[in-house]
Amino acid sequence: MAPSLTLAAMRQESAAALTLEHLAKTYRDSWGRRHPALADVSFSVSRGEIFGLLGPNGAGKSTALKILLGLLRPSGGTGTLLGLPLGTAAARARVGFLPENPYFYDYLSAQEFLDTCATLSGLPRRGRGDLIALTLDRVGLDPEERRRLRKFSKGMLQRVGLAQAILHDPELVILDEPMSGLDPVGRRQVRDLMLALKEEGKTVIFSSHVLPDVEALCDRVAILVKGRVRREGAVGDLLRIEDAGFEIEVSGLAPSLWETWSDQGIARQAGDRVLVTAATQDEMETRVQQVLRSGGSLLAMRPRQASLEEVFLAELDQAGLDTATGLERGVA
Repeated sequence: MAPSLTLAAMRQESAAALTLEHLAKTYRDSWGRRHPALADVSFSVSRGEIFGLLGPNGAGKSTALKILLGLLRPSGGTGTLLGLPLGTAAARARVGFLPENPYFYDYLSAQEFLDTCATLSGLPRRGRGDLIALTLDRVGLDPEERRRLRKFSKGMLQRVGLAQAILHDPELVILDEPMSGLDPVGRRQVRDLMLALKEEGKTVIFSSHVLPDVEALCDRVAILVKGRVRREGAVGDLLRIEDAGFEIEVSGLAPSLWETWSDQGIARQAGDRVLVTAATQDEMETRVQQVLRSGGSLLAMRPRQASLEEVFLAELDQAGLDTATGLERGVA
């Protein structure tokens, strides 16, 4: 007889929206050769957080998301979704999903398409029209728009996809490249939507190549490279650099100081401001005095952190991938 869960284990399970343990997926080609897409992937996502899944093309992100939803069967490993085994209908009913390349019945209007989704989700007829209108408005679409989806732009279709993912008020929302095809206004709306979902106590898991958005939105991230988790943890922990010195943010830097410091590689432009690095606190204080004496303004001083892009590219480099293409070095 299997041992019962301890109270601590039960509490940990209830706090997790997702757990993956040693997940693997291997495909076979027509010659019978094995091609691993995922190998020993383990991580967890807590309820109520925004979790980012990062990786270059072909890293296994979409494969992992499809396994979570039961659209693919793993070759090995186990996991739970909202406390239920992966792939169960009961778990899927509590999840909203936007795939990377969604398919739409383009002869329908947005309202008709969402009405079909509502039927598939088991939503009651009563009040459905108001719910559809509210959801369309929430993703930035006109609830009165009656054109067929075939006449929508890519960005508008992406918003329809987001609408169907949240229409049934899911506990967990999984978004595969949700910023795809969106202009800056659309990206801002999606970011605001994710934060609103979190405020409502929902969990959001999304993959993206737009690293500044991931850095700004996510509580934790996992970096997937060649089907393996290379790094996983809180964003602040991943960006922390031990003994990396300090960063000074200034405006109105004198041209002479800019020329000297940029030649030394310790100053770089960031919009209308300049970021100056210092290895020690003494160096930082000296440079602050130089800025002030030359007529510049001090905006901020802080310990230096890496950007998520720097961390991501470093993991690609350590895995032997070209940081410009995401391919293995020497592969055309």
